[in-house]
Amino acid sequence: MVFEGTIHHMLLLHLSDVDEANWALKFREALGDYPVVRRGDDFDPADIRYIFVWKPKPDAFDGLTNLKAVLSLGAGVDALLRHPKLPRDVPMVRFIDDDLSQKMTDYVVAQVTMHHRLFTRYQADQKARRWVQLYPPAASESVVGIMGMGVLGQHAAERLKALGFTLRSWSRSPRSVEGVEGFAGEAQFDAFLGGTDILVNLLPLTPETQGILNYETFSKLHRKLDGGPVIINGARGGHQKEADIARALRDGTLGAASLDVFEVEPLPAESPLWDIPNCYITPHIAAISNERTGVSYFSRILKDHEAGKPLVNVVDFSRGY
Repeated sequence: MVFEGTIHHMLLLHLSDVDEANWALKFREALGDYPVVRRGDDFDPADIRYIFVWKPKPDAFDGLTNLKAVLSLGAGVDALLRHPKLPRDVPMVRFIDDDLSQKMTDYVVAQVTMHHRLFTRYQADQKARRWVQLYPPAASESVVGIMGMGVLGQHAAERLKALGFTLRSWSRSPRSVEGVEGFAGEAQFDAFLGGTDILVNLLPLTPETQGILNYETFSKLHRKLDGGPVIINGARGGHQKEADIARALRDGTLGAASLDVFEVEPLPAESPLWDIPNCYITPHIAAISNERTGVSYFSRILKDHEAGKPLVNVVDFSRGY
């Protein structure tokens, strides 16, 4: 029902699996007089101008007829785009933040350097009490291939370049980044894989990239690294085919894998990945949006938009990111 009289402008928080109450508290501090409401509060849905959302329930957008923007807590918006009731005529803003980029890069650098330094080999030797002085290659002799050269990919490339790694990238459209050999589109995918020792996935999840980490992909990677090529997935579980990863790790097509995301989360106890010694599992902790920086970022966007300025970091629905 729509109340008579003045239409108020409000921000609605709809956050699952995070501390919604704390986000609300911080937003109220940052926005002052601008009303911030949560799902259980008493408000008229027609008054909602902005919805700040993470893992929305089926009714998340019901009655929000005067919405001016959807604000996504995550940098990846694939789950939001699959929501059947997402209003397609309302712009969506994704979270892009230095803190988030730094955390993802920390994860990528840790995994890349671990595999480049042959951690799997030495771990197996340690368990067997075996002293074999196999020396790792120089960083410049190991080629790291980054799939996805958006904000996160470019940030990771910058840090890996400073560590001396040889870099290449693959993205949907050509990206020119200094010190990184660029490949783009389906036509150049095999050439990109053929020279890559350590494959890092930071792609957005779209219908085109669904299941891209599969056995066929793995079999095309360069086979110079001791034990075989390595994959690192910090993006989305939907990018990987876990049965293919398990098979490739067992038969030597892959030397190792570092996975922070999974097809089903939490990773089911019966998944074979748990027991494979050269599979390194982390529970989707590579990068999470920080309340302090998130509130600062979205409060500024909301205030600027209310003042008539254009939105930034708007998702292109046709591309999916």
